[in-house]
Amino acid sequence: MDTTEMTGAAMVIKALADQGVDVVFGYPGGAVLPIYDELFKQNRIRHILVRHEQGAVHAAEGYARSTGKPGVVLVTSGPGATNAVTGLTDALMDSIPIVCLTGQVPTHLIGNDAFQECDTTGITRPCTKHNYLVKDVNRLARTLHEAFYVATTGRPGPVVVDIPKDVQFGSGTYAAPEGKQKHKTYQPQVKPDRERIDAAVDMLLSAKRPIVYAGGGVVNAGPAASQLLTEFVRMTNFPCTLTLMGLGAFPAREPQYLGMLGMHGTYEANWAMHDCDVMLCIGARFDDRITGKLDAFAPESRKIHIDIDPSSINKNVAVDLPIVGDCGYALEDLIKVMRARHKKPDEEALADWWRRIDEWRAKKCLSFETNDAVIKPQQAIRRLYEMTRDRGDDVYITTEVGQHQMWAAQHFGFQKPNRWMTSGGLGTMGYGLPAAVGVQLGHPDALVVDIAGEASILMNIQELSTAVQYRLPVKVFILNNKYMGMVRQWQELLHGGRYSESYSEALPDFVKLAEAYGLKGLRATKPDELDGLIEEMLAHDGPVMCDVAVDPTENCFPMIPSGAAHNDMLLAPVAEGEEAIGAEGKMLV
Repeated sequence: MDTTEMTGAAMVIKALADQGVDVVFGYPGGAVLPIYDELFKQNRIRHILVRHEQGAVHAAEGYARSTGKPGVVLVTSGPGATNAVTGLTDALMDSIPIVCLTGQVPTHLIGNDAFQECDTTGITRPCTKHNYLVKDVNRLARTLHEAFYVATTGRPGPVVVDIPKDVQFGSGTYAAPEGKQKHKTYQPQVKPDRERIDAAVDMLLSAKRPIVYAGGGVVNAGPAASQLLTEFVRMTNFPCTLTLMGLGAFPAREPQYLGMLGMHGTYEANWAMHDCDVMLCIGARFDDRITGKLDAFAPESRKIHIDIDPSSINKNVAVDLPIVGDCGYALEDLIKVMRARHKKPDEEALADWWRRIDEWRAKKCLSFETNDAVIKPQQAIRRLYEMTRDRGDDVYITTEVGQHQMWAAQHFGFQKPNRWMTSGGLGTMGYGLPAAVGVQLGHPDALVVDIAGEASILMNIQELSTAVQYRLPVKVFILNNKYMGMVRQWQELLHGGRYSESYSEALPDFVKLAEAYGLKGLRATKPDELDGLIEEMLAHDGPVMCDVAVDPTENCFPMIPSGAAHNDMLLAPVAEGEEAIGAEGKMLV
């Protein structure tokens, strides 16, 4: 074991370097100044100064989600730590590996209501995978290495390490990580039980109406898991649907792809889920936005659930065959066993199933009307997708939260994992801009676009300064309907059109605001201005903010009303005989 005497603050920097960290998102304050002093003395790790601690965690999430590496956050005690709580909760719900280092008052002042003191471990216990308060400098290095292990193994998540200031100043023995990190009590099961894989293959081969329902766990399992999912679906010709967090795990252009499922999922995906007889759920958790009314969810199906987190299985929906393990290992085993059987699914039954699915597809549920007077939000996203499609893998999309988020999920086709960063479980307005900063730092030469709403973007608008300071060419693409759009939609459809506090009054001039921050500002108000705006945005080599004025009355369909069954959907009232654009960008009549 490599051991060296050093201060606690120096241990932090050394541990980060030994864990392969190359960027830290943070904001300095009194309780972490010893660590910032050590950062100043080295060039190995880059520090990115955010403008708010919530932004630091979201930036680390974007970095982690797009690179597959853990995101690292450094904030001070008290308000620094509490400002990070929203981001930590977001990371917990979406299974994002984050290590958040927080400063703390000296150990002898803990519990005395000292300046900028709070019970960080108590506050963050419900919103982290695990947390630590380190009171002994000689335990600091081991704790830091363990934090990275816990954050990245099993179901990923955020881990907090709270470090008192006297521990940072104190001297102790640093121990380097020893090979592959182990933990005596936390050893997640990654390889699935072979007998259960055999049983799953039996169920899948006997299916008449199968469906593959995949989620963010496939993305978290790495690019190989998505490749295996694609191989499995092609091999079986089973229909495949993805959750919001799973977009990109299976290519959107594949014929077996039914689109996203859930509250704003496609008609064909939700109906196929409802009518299936065997459901293979892999890396998803049957959350309420997917299931709708629980007692009406896929009532005639037998369900196989593969997840690395045992606590997620049978939590919301009782399943017939639970399989604990990593999605990649499970898919690899499913493919091997199915091939070894030399038996194919029932092709005649599968052909009948696809005919039924094609009838649902014929609804063209993502259709929308267009005209020459006003930009439709779906139209803006479709054009953004079509005009960036030739860039291949180097396009990364983040979003804020609201209607624009759902339209982006519906109309932007993702071919690979890790290209879609959004706040799924917590639904955090203000996520997209700082997440875009983190993605851009992980992929300096890529195109990174934050698809935003005019209300959500204001939540963390200060992170424009971060983008400008570090010359990050992020593009902010605002769909401006002058409303908190999803709130307005619910008020229209479910609350009798009583628009209580959902109108965004006193909005800034986003072009002037962009220029005030040092960005390029662009605006489009009519459909014939849209392509030119996108072209100019893409041509500019620095950060850009686009204000796209869209139809304020447009609603996001399909929509499952709250409390309804998952096949009880409201569809867009596209007028008969009028032209509309479908999900594939084709003109419909």
